[in-house]
Amino acid sequence: MNTSLPTLFVPHGAPTFALQPGAAGAALARHAATLPLPRAIIVVSPHWDTAVATVGSAKRLETIHDFWGFPRELYALNYPASGCPEAATEVATALTAAGLAVDIDRNRGLDHGAWVPLRLMFPDAQIPVIPLSLQSRGGPQQAWQLGRALAPLVGRGFLVVASGNITHNLRDFQRAYAAGGQTPAYVREFADWLDAQLAAGNRDALLDYRQLAPGAVQAQPTEEHLLPLFVALAAAGDDADYERFHAGIDDYVLAMDAYQFLPRQGA
Repeated sequence: MNTSLPTLFVPHGAPTFALQPGAAGAALARHAATLPLPRAIIVVSPHWDTAVATVGSAKRLETIHDFWGFPRELYALNYPASGCPEAATEVATALTAAGLAVDIDRNRGLDHGAWVPLRLMFPDAQIPVIPLSLQSRGGPQQAWQLGRALAPLVGRGFLVVASGNITHNLRDFQRAYAAGGQTPAYVREFADWLDAQLAAGNRDALLDYRQLAPGAVQAQPTEEHLLPLFVALAAAGDDADYERFHAGIDDYVLAMDAYQFLPRQGA
C-alpha cells in the first residue's frame, strides 16, 4: 500500500464560503475525514503572493480577515492553528535543495484562502500548519517547480493543501448577479477541459492552458487562483492517481471543483 499522503487542490470560494459552505464545504469535510493524520499541513494560497518562495514559521498563526464589506459574523470567525518552526525549516530546506530562492516569514498568519478551507476540513485545528507563498508572476511553470520541490515532503508526512478556484472572474460575478444569476457557459466548459487534461495526464496542455483551453482568459483574468492546482499536481510526482471529489459552481462564476492527487507507489 502507498504510504504517501495525497496532495489536494481545494476551493476557497468567496469569503462567505466560511458561513455558507454548501455542497463544496461538505465535500471538503468528508474528504478530510478519510485522510491519515499528517505531521503538518503545507498550505498554499493565492492571497499570499511574493516574488520569492516564502515559508511561514510562526508558532501561532493569526487568522487574517483580508476582505472588506462582508457580514459582521465573518470577522468574528477564527482558526486557532499552530505553526511549527521545525517543520517550516524542513520545508525551506526542501525548497532550497530544489534550487529555489527562499525567504522565511516569522510572523505570517493565515489569509482567508488558507483558513477558510482548513476550518472546514480540520475544524479542531489540531494539525500544525505551514503557510507557503505563491509566485504568480512565474505562471504555471513556476508553480509546477514549487510543487516539485515539495514532492519529497509528501512521503514524509506533510499534507499539501493548495487553495484557489478553477474559475475566478469577479467582474463576471457582478454581471451575472445583475442579470439575475445566469452562469456563463465558459465556467463549466473551462472546468471540464481542465478535468479532461488531468484525467489524460496531459501535462503539456495543462501548462499551456491559457492558449489551449476554451474561455481560459475569461475564466482566469489573472491566474493566481488557478496556479495552486499546478503546485498540488506537481507535488504528487509523475503519474499520480487523480480524483475530482467535488464539482460544482457557487456564486454563478466560481467553479468549486476539488481534487486529490495520490503519488504512485515507488514514485
